[in-house]
Amino acid sequence: MKNFTSMSSIAMPLDRANIDTDAIIPKQFLKSIKRSGFGPNLFDEWRYLDHGEPGMDNSKRPINPEFVLNDTKYSGAQILLTRRNFGCGSSREHAPWALEDYGFRAIIAPSFADIFYNNCFKNGILPITLSSEIVDS
Repeated sequence: MKNFTSMSSIAMPLDRANIDTDAIIPKQFLKSIKRSGFGPNLFDEWRYLDHGEPGMDNSKRPINPEFVLNDTKYSGAQILLTRRNFGCGSSREHAPWALEDYGFRAIIAPSFADIFYNNCFKNGILPITLSSEIVDS
């Protein structure tokens, strides 16, 4: 886990509320207990136009051009800006693993699911809670 005291990055806006851990990393990709290799399947069902399975070559899959992770103006973003109740659902630790493996170091949202929030700290991601009004601006 990489420690940091400051960072500078553009923020990638994911304008959705109640994003659950199954949306963050779908269950079919949870075969590994290693903490790496999950980034390519982060938000898989929104990111690609087909159904993903472990072992697929993601470079050959059709991408969803409307999904923010596929927008080149946010390439390299280390901050994810999203809506309330991020990380709800099951308590899988694979969700922060996937976010960190993709390259996110911080997530800003009005609220987080409790278990997900604590798992972020354990896995090198800083979850930042800001009011809906500030996130909207």
